[in-house]
Amino acid sequence: MSFGGPQWPQQGPGQQPYGPGQGQGQQGYGQGQQPPQQHPWQQPPPHQQHQQHQQPGGFPGAPGAQPDGTPDWGALADASATRDRRKRRLMIGGGAVAALAVGAVVATTIVVTNKSNDEAKNGGTAPTGSAAPSDTATPSPTFSSVAPLPPPNPRDYISDAKKDTAPLSAEGLFPGTKLTMSGRPYRKGATASTTNCAAVTVGGLGSALADNGCTRVLRATYVKDGVAVTVGVAVFPTEKQATQAKKQATGGIATLPGAGVGDFCHATVCLRRTNAIGRYVYLTQAGFQNGRKVTTGDQSVFQASDDLGTFAFNQIYARGKAQASAAADAPAQ
Repeated sequence: MSFGGPQWPQQGPGQQPYGPGQGQGQQGYGQGQQPPQQHPWQQPPPHQQHQQHQQPGGFPGAPGAQPDGTPDWGALADASATRDRRKRRLMIGGGAVAALAVGAVVATTIVVTNKSNDEAKNGGTAPTGSAAPSDTATPSPTFSSVAPLPPPNPRDYISDAKKDTAPLSAEGLFPGTKLTMSGRPYRKGATASTTNCAAVTVGGLGSALADNGCTRVLRATYVKDGVAVTVGVAVFPTEKQATQAKKQATGGIATLPGAGVGDFCHATVCLRRTNAIGRYVYLTQAGFQNGRKVTTGDQSVFQASDDLGTFAFNQIYARGKAQASAAADAPAQ
């Protein structure tokens, strides 16, 4: 086989026109076709000579063939290049049309999608048969111009009997069997509560409490390392009355023995202190359990007085804080 394709074999005496290996009745090049019956010495008419060699791909008489029957490779290459350029132009043109079509589809999708999003933000499309709202803009958030109320002040609740309504008792104010202040443990002794405020005082404290409307005195005693302290809390209707009683106070709170604690601070020198917060006056009386006089160098007595006074203050303030927190959490009326 040459580059130009299959060619008819040359025929000689005694040969079949189909070439070796093909007998009578076999079909060679076309279904039901027989090649022309010619004698080897008979040449075909001139008008048929070119038909014997017409095969695609460069046979005599075909485009790109030279006079001697060999292919003209340059002409074939030019024809191939021309076909390739034509195909590229068709592909580029088709690609541009396809790109424009895709761009149109994308643009349409974006428009439709944006419309759908706008409808979703504005509550969706209107029901069938209802009129669409004239203003479809997304509503802006609104804020109240009224500032929120500040949280309640705990001191407000421990300064006025009308607000300070939580239960009050000696065991509630002085809970447990001991307390620890900054790592210093104190054991609790007896506790007591009375509405006769003057009866549990010494010196001029009784009249100061009574004159300013004292309604109750709550007491508890604590001991540590031979030092005993009685802490008392006097209750008044208002902060003003408590402050006035503190200014007028002389003497001190009477000690409270019991529950394993003996009598102390009788016929001797003890440390007395008075202070106030809100409608409460808190007082301490501290001394040695063995009756020894207290001097300015007895730091253990001063420390015990400070610790119990701080504890009383903390308990009163915690009472106000708990009530203020409850009021803040309560639903608005």
